[in-house]
Amino acid sequence: MQPWRRWSVNFMGRLQGENGDLPLFKTKAECQRYIRERYGFLRSRPDLRRPPHNWRMPKPIRVTIAPEET
Repeated sequence: MQPWRRWSVNFMGRLQGENGDLPLFKTKAECQRYIRERYGFLRSRPDLRRPPHNWRMPKPIRVTIAPEET
């Protein structure tokens, strides 16, 4: 079985998901749209961009998912 190539969300050096579910997208554009909808508030919150938080907008990252062979 071939590995899958997908896009996911990299926030502060970690892949992000809700309740342990990792959001995966077929295209980079889908991933960017998700980031804008979910984390877009960071653009208008300079207080969260300064210490002690130092948050930045997440970046789309390419991931490879290789199924285990049994």
